[in-house]
Order: sequence, then structure tokens, then C-alpha cells
Amino acid sequence: MAEVGGGNGGATTTQRIMGWFPERVQLHLAMLALQFGYAGFHVVSRAALNMGISKIVFPVYRNILAFILLLPFAYFLEKKERPPITLNYLIQFFFLAVVGITANQGFYLLGLDNTSPTFASAIQNSVPAITFLMAAILRIEKVRLDRKDGLSKVFGTLFCIAGASVITLYKGPTIYSPSPSLNKVREMSPLLNSLGDANGKSWTLGCVYLIGHCLSWSGWLVLQAPVLKKYPARLSFTSYQCFFGILQFIVLAAFMERDLNAWLIHTGSELFSVFYAGVVASGIAFAVQIWCIQKGGPVFVALYQPVQTLVVALMASVALGEEFYLGGIIGAIFIIIGLYMVLWGKNEERKYLLQKNPPLPPPPTDNDVPRSSIVQPLLSQSNGNV
Repeated sequence: MAEVGGGNGGATTTQRIMGWFPERVQLHLAMLALQFGYAGFHVVSRAALNMGISKIVFPVYRNILAFILLLPFAYFLEKKERPPITLNYLIQFFFLAVVGITANQGFYLLGLDNTSPTFASAIQNSVPAITFLMAAILRIEKVRLDRKDGLSKVFGTLFCIAGASVITLYKGPTIYSPSPSLNKVREMSPLLNSLGDANGKSWTLGCVYLIGHCLSWSGWLVLQAPVLKKYPARLSFTSYQCFFGILQFIVLAAFMERDLNAWLIHTGSELFSVFYAGVVASGIAFAVQIWCIQKGGPVFVALYQPVQTLVVALMASVALGEEFYLGGIIGAIFIIIGLYMVLWGKNEERKYLLQKNPPLPPPPTDNDVPRSSIVQPLLSQSNGNV
């Protein structure tokens, strides 16, 4: 990278530009970019489905790209902290891949195909509440109904469940349709016109699939916690799951996608959608999210989730001509309220625990080496921090 100035170690151009903005501003800008990246994934995935790409082939190619991106970082950055692999670890990684990759991504694509990107994004806001509920049932998370933080998490979970139920059971009348001028713009663009918004699908069935997606995602977050305590190399941990996820989708394809033509990328749009899902959503966004969690904490990152839903709504309206329904709007509002109640309760619980048991600083050692931000925890050891 080009250097400017010879003194003080020769600060790079990037370092000087970053120095113009306070770290807090950099963090907010990174979070906004991250939400736009994930929002684009919802819209691009729906566009790929509308173009006819296979629901089995799409995740295979996505995970292959993600695996290729993760593997070198996992190999070189975690050489010293990666435990020796055993059969027991491989079995655990395999079943975590069943839940966190195969079921998670499979249910997501089935749900997205039958609903819309906006409501797929909206219902994902319930993941922290579902994770808290699962952790409480398994007694990983303690529920204190005698404190305001415990009540906030419980009521937030109930709001999320109510919102997901409304989205699933009540579609309601159309409250927004793209304007005629916007439709003319879409008709003038062959690409946008070919994407369209899927009609004739089962909204209720799609919502059920999306709930299955959220349950799989939450279950993966809960089940991975005890494994990560024994196997702390997170990038290697993710790479193994990605590898097993590829194998599982290929096995499914042997029974469900026997048309060899489905494995061919026919257009540049299909190639772009696969590349975006694998490189941007599973690679670049993963690294940015790790940095944001390291700098701002998991609660701060989760607070930006509703921004993604808003961005998806704007993108989907323009690119897909998506219509918005009353039931979906009401349900999304309930879920977002529930999300913030759970996150507020988690934050208050953390403050209470820090006041009760202040952490002791570790003794300094000569061998202390700062770790790269890419290997910092994506999730806290407490699943409720998601």
C-alpha cells in the first residue's frame, strides 16, 4: 500500500483517512455498510430464486465460496490455538452443520421463495428472543423474574412470538404497492422486469419455513456454545461446518436435484447472485461483523438489525416490485419491539453482573501478542448476547 510521509513509521494512506474519523463514527459507518450488505443478500437471493436457480444448487455454490475464503484464514491464523481434530469433534461439527447450515439455509430459501425479502428480514429479528428462550429451557440462561432485566427479556420474547404469529396467520390487505412511475421504470429495465415479485405462492407456508429457519439458527447458536469452550478456534470451527454443509447439500441434491442442467450457471445475473452470497454475505460481511463485535460489542451490533429490514424494504420495492401487507407490518413492529426489549434486558443484566463481580485485570506477561480482529469471537459465550 502506498505510504505518505517518512516519519513515525510512515503512516499509510488508509490509516490517515481512517484517522480523520473517530472510531465511533467508523463503527457506525461499518454497521450501516454491513446492513446494506446483508440487505442486498436478501434481495439477491430472492432474485436468484425468481430467475429459476435451484434451491439446492444455490447454497452448494455459496458454501463452496465461503469455505474457500475461510480456509486460509483458519489455517494460518489459528495454528497455535487449534486443538487436534478427533472423531468426537467431527461428529459434533457434522450435526452442527445439519442445524446451522443445511436446515438453516434450506428453510430460509424455502421461506423466502414463498414470502418476500422484507418479511424474511423482519422475522429474523426474533432470533435473539428465540435463542434466549431455548437457552432458558436448556438452563444455559437463567431467568430472573424478580429483576427488571429478567422481565424485559421474557416480555420481549413474548412480543417476538406474537409478531411471528401475526405475520404467519394474518396477511391482511395490501397497504403499499409500487407507484405506476416506479413500475414503468421496472418495465423499461429488462433485468428488473425479469426479477418480479413471486405470485401464487403460499404465504402461510413460507412463514412456517422462515420460523423453521429462525429455530434452526437459534438452535445452532445455543448448541455451539459448549463445543466452542472445548474447541476455541472459531474460524476452523466454522470452516469444518461449512465443509460438512456442502457435503450434506450434495447428498440432498442426489435425491432432489437430478437435473444436471440445474448445476450450470446460465446468465451473468445468476453468477452475480452466487458470487454475492458466497463472497459478500459469507466472506466480507463476516469479517466486518467480527470487527464490529470486537469494537462495539454484540448488543450494539444486534441493535442495527432493524435497519437491515428497512433497507431490504426499500431495495425490494424498487428491484422486485414488492407489495407490503398489513399483517406483515404489524408483525414486524411487534418483533422489533421484542428485539429491543430482549437486548435492553441483556444489557442491564451485564451491568448488574459487572457491578456485582467486577472483572480482575489479567497479569501482564512478556508473551502477550495482540490477536487479529478476524479471530475475535463472533458471539459472546452467553447466547443471549446474540
